[in-house]
Amino acid sequence: MVLLAGIALAASGAVVTVLQEHNIRANATEQLQRILNQFRSQAASGIYPATGEQFMDASQALETFLSRSIMGEAEGELGFVGTTIAWVASPDVELRPEDDQELLSAVATYVSGNTAIIEPIRTRSAEYIVLVAPISVGADHGALLHVIDLGVSLREFRNTMLLYGVTALITLALIAVLAWLAADRLLRPIEDLRKAAQSIDERDLKTRVPVRGRDDLAALAVTMNRMLDRIERSVEGQRELLDDVGHELRTPITVVRGHLELVDPHDEEDVRQTRALVLDELDRMGVLVNDLLELARASTTDFVQTVPCQIAELTEQVFEKARALDERPWSLESTANIEASADPIRITQAWLQLAANAVKYSNPGSPVALGSAVHGNEVHLWVRDQGIGIAPKDIERVRQRFGRVDTAGRTVPGSGLGLSIVETIVTAHGGSLHIASTLGEGSLFTLRLPITTI
Repeated sequence: MVLLAGIALAASGAVVTVLQEHNIRANATEQLQRILNQFRSQAASGIYPATGEQFMDASQALETFLSRSIMGEAEGELGFVGTTIAWVASPDVELRPEDDQELLSAVATYVSGNTAIIEPIRTRSAEYIVLVAPISVGADHGALLHVIDLGVSLREFRNTMLLYGVTALITLALIAVLAWLAADRLLRPIEDLRKAAQSIDERDLKTRVPVRGRDDLAALAVTMNRMLDRIERSVEGQRELLDDVGHELRTPITVVRGHLELVDPHDEEDVRQTRALVLDELDRMGVLVNDLLELARASTTDFVQTVPCQIAELTEQVFEKARALDERPWSLESTANIEASADPIRITQAWLQLAANAVKYSNPGSPVALGSAVHGNEVHLWVRDQGIGIAPKDIERVRQRFGRVDTAGRTVPGSGLGLSIVETIVTAHGGSLHIASTLGEGSLFTLRLPITTI
């Protein structure tokens, strides 16, 4: 920022200097052109004020013009008769060209000539713009020398530019201070982001970036914190999954190993019973592994692929599939005649899981009902049973991985991952799973999905 400001100020000063110096030279040339025109006009009139008659010689014409000249600080005049200085400006004129011998030598050729010239001449003491205007009266020849010292005009301008330079340096210093403060303020959030990202590892996922202000960097910090939240949830989910897998698989592995170590290979009945038990445990491990893989896939970005879905048609399809789960009185309570954005495969999977749970946790022959309906900006998909029910204190527990109530754990086999899979699917749709249950009377599980369209 300071470099750019310095370049801008220097470029501005350079452009102003070039243009203003050119303007000073052009004004001086224009002024000398006006003096030349006045001198020629007076010479053409040919009247000598002292006698009221025509000029008798070049000296009278030069005397008359010089006596009427009004000159500024940087101007001076001489009158030549032949090549000799005949007339000089009044003593109050500061610039005395007659004292600059180098200047007189430079204009000597023009003084004796017949052509007026306006040219720059530089000597060791000054830089001039020079007017030499020859005049002839009869056989008498003379010349007017009018000079403008550019150094005086340029000196004033250069003093002004020196002041500009000092002002520019002070401005640069102020810009440097302000830029430092602004850069520190702007870059501090980035430094915080860097430190936060650097401090995060597998042992520390709690660090968050401080959010200051409401600018783009603050929005970046918020986004970073949200990303860290997702990473923390993902890592904690992996840890929980590993802990759960280790806990749940350890038991069947121990059972299988214990029975294999104790089996009597010479006792056919013992071998048969051990084989049946081992196969049963392996089957249970297979179901558990499949459920765990399903939960692992839920963390991928393409786990849910939504498309426009006719909810009434989906309801009827799931109802027909659910009826194949068990011979009992099934009923379709209602269908929602609406189109919504959903993944029909995943919704079917979750819905059938609820239906399978209803069959599993209710007595044979008890009714199970399915249905769908629109409630506000949501569509509800439910399964209703008259099974063993869930106590209010256990509802949150059954939502957790491997969460099972004691009564169900003793009477019904299962991994305790079914509702976790259902809740993962409905959450991926932006919805929620609602559980209403009364112990000993039955339960109502409802998938509540937002009504969105693609």
